[in-house]
Amino acid sequence: MKEQKLIHEGLITESLPNGMFRVRLDNEDLILGYISGRIRRSFIRILPGDRVKIETSRYDSTRGRIIYRLRKKDSND
Repeated sequence: MKEQKLIHEGLITESLPNGMFRVRLDNEDLILGYISGRIRRSFIRILPGDRVKIETSRYDSTRGRIIYRLRKKDSND
């Protein structure tokens, strides 16, 4: 049976070496996130200040895999 993953949304606060990032989740937890292979293959840039979806294991909630970079809201007012 496959392990259930929990998906959260958060904000990138710090960029670390080797595709690692410090992510503040919406519930104010601070976790370590790394880029998934699909994002790495597509050359998607992730910078501090970006909002992302991150997938964590039920067993280790201090690390997660960044699976999606959310688009910024366009404000042309």
